[in-house]
Amino acid sequence: MLYDGAMGTGGMLTVADDTLNELTAGKKIDTHLYGQEINAETFAIAKADLILKGDGRAADNIKGGPEFSTLSNDAFAGKEFDFMLSNPPYGKSWKTDQERMGGAKSITDPRFIVEHDGDPEFSLVTRSSDGQMLFLANLIAKMKNDTVTGSRIAEIHNGSSLFTGDAGQGESNIRRYVMENDLVEAIVALPLNLFYNTGIATYIWVLSNRKQDRRKGKVQLIDATKWFTPLRKNLGSKNCELSATNIDAIMATFHAFDEADAEVSKIFDNADFGYYKVAVDRPLRLVDAEPGRVYKPAEIKALRAASERADAAPAVIKKLHKLGVVADPLRGLFEAEVDGKTRVVEYERDTELSDTEQIPLTEPAGEYASGIEAFLRREVLPYASDAWIDESKTKIGYEVSFTRHFYEPAPMRTLDEIRADIRALEAETDDLLSEIVG
Repeated sequence: MLYDGAMGTGGMLTVADDTLNELTAGKKIDTHLYGQEINAETFAIAKADLILKGDGRAADNIKGGPEFSTLSNDAFAGKEFDFMLSNPPYGKSWKTDQERMGGAKSITDPRFIVEHDGDPEFSLVTRSSDGQMLFLANLIAKMKNDTVTGSRIAEIHNGSSLFTGDAGQGESNIRRYVMENDLVEAIVALPLNLFYNTGIATYIWVLSNRKQDRRKGKVQLIDATKWFTPLRKNLGSKNCELSATNIDAIMATFHAFDEADAEVSKIFDNADFGYYKVAVDRPLRLVDAEPGRVYKPAEIKALRAASERADAAPAVIKKLHKLGVVADPLRGLFEAEVDGKTRVVEYERDTELSDTEQIPLTEPAGEYASGIEAFLRREVLPYASDAWIDESKTKIGYEVSFTRHFYEPAPMRTLDEIRADIRALEAETDDLLSEIVG
């Protein structure tokens, strides 16, 4: 069973069908095509194409038209597929779908609100400005989990799918969900100008819920941007294609699953793409604040309006803890003298000094309790000794940076080359001056 949730005219679906039949030549298999498309004209072309080919059964499994948006009206709810592929729209607003589903905060669709890491309502809902990652969530929800072979997904996205969305937002949560559930086999960077009417960078996400043992816990990044065949004549912005040789090179790299050529293939642990987004605060210090005095919220508001901030001013105390509470400055529990006694207090935070730190999930803890603490003691406290973290605001995010992992610095010129250029410029300016002066 093959499924495409953004099938257009059905080209990818029918080519996938032909390819599957070629790969299984001589074996008795039945293929069943399923697809959904919101555009009425392209849907009609896809359906007509299947009917003309004599495949009326597949034509009946094609759903489409304005009322059949994949995001807000899933025509195959509860159905699971062996192979899935899609090339969803990039950067297209899905606000209309969002409204049909009751608004972003009211969405309950099990494709987009899932259980993960102890959260029964882990949200994969992206911002309304771009719904492309939701098409990936749609495919994931249709994976077969109770069969030997499971399911495999290949979906094409633009570069924003790799990094947009802050920690805790839908895009990042989707990346977190697929990484922490060990679904991503590889991400392949395709050549530029490969598609019609766009020259943007595109990537194939390859997912499986039946990874080979050697791939478990790992993700392969493949840089195939240099593997293309130029067209004899450009078709708009499209100036290249993937030839059979190019495709074979990509597939060989995928199957090798190694770093024999680190310029095109690199292997990472899933956690290498994750990070903690940590809120870092510092005390509000006001010139007119009284040392050792505990201020009420209304008093802090009035003091903030009447006084000036200064680095050397007293920190404003907002809470006094009971005796027995242990000081923990890293988490905002400081020792201070109140009424002549040393007590544990909390300071009002200075919103103008509040910041965040992005700390890798793989940050080594060393001698400390966690990688977060090790990072803060090394990178923050030496420069802001009164800083603390608000653990209630710590979030986990995921992003993938092809640029960082496949960065190729330009080689520096030698001193001899630089000297030669300078002398050439000096000679040229001398000649110009001679012409002007005469």
